[in-house]
Amino acid sequence: ATAAYTDDILDNNVYYDVDYINDKYNGAANLGTDNKVKATLDVVKDIATESTLYGIETYEKFPTALEDHFGGSQRATVLAAAAGVACALGTANANAGLSGWYLSMYLHKEAWGRLGFFGFDLQDQCGATNVLSYQERRRSPRRTPWS
Repeated sequence: ATAAYTDDILDNNVYYDVDYINDKYNGAANLGTDNKVKATLDVVKDIATESTLYGIETYEKFPTALEDHFGGSQRATVLAAAAGVACALGTANANAGLSGWYLSMYLHKEAWGRLGFFGFDLQDQCGATNVLSYQERRRSPRRTPWS
């Protein structure tokens, strides 16, 4: 349901992010593989923070959109989606995009005090620690290694 309510707002945020990345990182959001910036924590923090702050400022300029995206959960999702897309586009790294998503959620909560209601925001606060984690496959002693 979020896409039906937020399509143009999400597009606007991502277009801004692409321009920001291309200006700051020498065309890293353009098509191609040899122009991507290395996926570091500093790059993800920079892109996701800029994306989220731009989105927050845009929402505050248009209070009807702010109210229409009820409860905060849709606003948080739109801001995080734009930040995640921007980080992934600029670095060609999906984990960087996911890290940008979670950072955006934290920034949104710091700015507006909550992500959603009825406890739905828990899922958006507990994922950042698992973005780059590795867990060995667990096997039952009775199972063969290939099953």
